[in-house]
Order: sequence, then C-alpha cells, then structure tokens
Amino acid sequence: MTPIWRNRRFFPVVGQLIAVFIVATLVGILWHNLTYNLQRLGIQLGFDFLQSQASFNIGETPISYQPSDPYSRALLVGLVNSLRVTVFGIILATIVGIIVGVARLSDNWLVRQLALVYVETLRNTPLLLQLFFWYFAVFLSLPKTENQISLLGFININNRGVTLPFGIQFSPELSTLILGLTLYSGAFIAEIVRAGILSVPKGQWEAARAIGLKPGLVLRLVIFPQALRLIIPPLTSQYLNIAKNSSLAIAIGYPDIYLVASTTFNQTGRAVEVMLLIMVTYLTISLTVSLVMNLLNRSVQLKER
Repeated sequence: MTPIWRNRRFFPVVGQLIAVFIVATLVGILWHNLTYNLQRLGIQLGFDFLQSQASFNIGETPISYQPSDPYSRALLVGLVNSLRVTVFGIILATIVGIIVGVARLSDNWLVRQLALVYVETLRNTPLLLQLFFWYFAVFLSLPKTENQISLLGFININNRGVTLPFGIQFSPELSTLILGLTLYSGAFIAEIVRAGILSVPKGQWEAARAIGLKPGLVLRLVIFPQALRLIIPPLTSQYLNIAKNSSLAIAIGYPDIYLVASTTFNQTGRAVEVMLLIMVTYLTISLTVSLVMNLLNRSVQLKER
C-alpha cells in the first residue's frame, strides 16, 4: 500500500490546512486584542443600538421610513439605495459597453474614432471628478421644472432630476451616480467586449459570411456567443467595481448604505459595529455578483465530452 504522503494530493491539502490555521489564528489574535482594548476603555461590543430610534431624516426613501424608526430600518433604506445604483449601473454599463465595444471595430472611421475618444477619455479620468462634473456642472445647472428638457417625448430632465413615465422620479444625486458609473464602467466594458470579439478566429467570420449571413447576424449569432467565453471573467471584475464604486455616493450626498452608516456611527459612537456592518454588506453584494457571474460563465463554456 502506497504511503499517504506519497499521494500527489497530500501536500496541497496539507498546505491549505496550514494556511487556514494561520488565517484563523491571526483573526483570533486580532479579535482578542480588539475585545481587550474595548473592555479596557469601557466600551461594550454589541448590536443592540440597532433597535434605538434613528432620529435623522433620509433624503431618498424607496421604502417607508420615519426618523422615529430604528437604526436598522435606516440602514435598510441605505442598502436599498445602494442596490438601486448597483443594479441600474450594471445593466446600463453593459449596454453602453457592448455598443461602444462594437463601435470600436466599426468599418466607419468616424464611428471608430468617436468610440476611441470616449473610451480613452473616460478611462483616464478619475471617477470622483466625473461625478462632480455631472452633478455640479450638469444636473444642478439644468433649467427649472417649468422650462424642463423633454427627451423622446416622455423623459423629462430638470434641476430636480429625471422623470420617467408612470411617475418614476430620479433625484439629481441618483441620476448623477447612475450616469457616472454607467459611462465610466462602460468604457472599461467596451474594451473587454472589443478584446473578446477580436479573440474569435477570422475563419468564423468568413464561414458565417459564406453561408449568406448579414454582418449583424454574424455578430449576434456566431461571433458574440463565442466571445462571451472570454468576456464574462473580466466583466465580473467590472461589475464588482460598480458595486464598490457606488460608495462614492457620499461625495454628492446620496444616502447609500455608506452614508447612512456614517451618520449612524456619528450618533452612536459604535465605530467597530458599524464598520463590520459595512464590510459584511459590501462583501455579501460582491459574493452574490460573483456567484451569478460564475454560474453564467459556466453555462457558456464548452462542454467536454
């Protein structure tokens, strides 16, 4: 019988167990030091403050909220606001990225150059600076309600934000975040899409044209499905960046989870607990996005027989 240590999987498994032990030990030491220092300062660690009255207003409340509600309700409002930005940002950035990525490969010189200028300009400018531009130079400078701008006959834009049909209202802060994250992340996604399309062998283009498919159908039915295998992994990173970059909402006063949590910390003084809540929130969002994208990536990979 072959000794277990000669098994090729023995040392990798042992290495992983040692790594887990080291990480767990470090976490235990840090937690012990934290609780010891808090006890020495007379600070008790706990989340009972979440049931106390918040006593502050929130500018945007997609769900019902009153200042008399507990901090837990206020944080839930902030979480919903963060999710709104993240979901809209991911959807719109994907659409913009695909359009611009295809435009980067256009046979039309003007379209190709315009797409290039957009990508290089947005990718090489700090996102925070872009948010300030859209907020202060654009949305706050728009005309008042009586002189509002109408797009397509049903989208109304004024200095109070964007109004869509059926009474859907986006504040200037929310509109700024969605627009800023969409255009910024769309520039990165465009390059991912372009690289994915270029990775498909030219023979696939030629074969599709040989059977009489039009260029649009070639791209949609033949090229893009194959390009997805290389597009999805880096696309996941961009989606995660959108979720994390949404925390820049605090710079323009949008009440996302980070801003609401900061207000909670200032009123309660529970720095450790609030920071833990923020970390767990963003970690959960990121892991959820990663899980969904990994499942999607698995579905488009070639199945080995």
